[in-house]
Amino acid sequence: MQRRNREHRHRRRNTQDHSRTRSGFLTSAFRKPGTQIGFLLVVALVIFLLLQMGGGNNNNLPRDIPASEAYKLYQSDAFVLDVRTQEEWDEYHVPNTILIPLDQLPSRLNEVPRDRQVVVVCRSGNRSQQGRDILLNAGFENVTSMTGGLNDWRASGYPIEP
Repeated sequence: MQRRNREHRHRRRNTQDHSRTRSGFLTSAFRKPGTQIGFLLVVALVIFLLLQMGGGNNNNLPRDIPASEAYKLYQSDAFVLDVRTQEEWDEYHVPNTILIPLDQLPSRLNEVPRDRQVVVVCRSGNRSQQGRDILLNAGFENVTSMTGGLNDWRASGYPIEP
């Protein structure tokens, strides 16, 4: 009986010593400045990657939006860029918008504000996608294209000037 108690105490003591050794190792490892710096760098890298993947709160717009969403942005002072031709513009356009024909856009990027949301529009939505892509490739971040173009805008009853 005494022998069994002695073995039991011996096993319990060894188990406790082993768990102390593991936790002691982790504690002592995190006391070293090099380990602390390494741990902080890993945490910073993970946060950075999450933000880059869209895990953070950024202001990027969707690539395409319908006329109803474009109208909301128009009302909230977004920069509406019309990329149609001068002749199409003269026929009708959205009030208080800017015309830069698509073929001139690459050379007139300085006329587009980088600090505002930009909605690119055209007649049917095809050229506005090209205009949006030109702006995105030039480093603009808050840019979207209106699907359906001014055809949908006008059909929805939103403001138009002759």
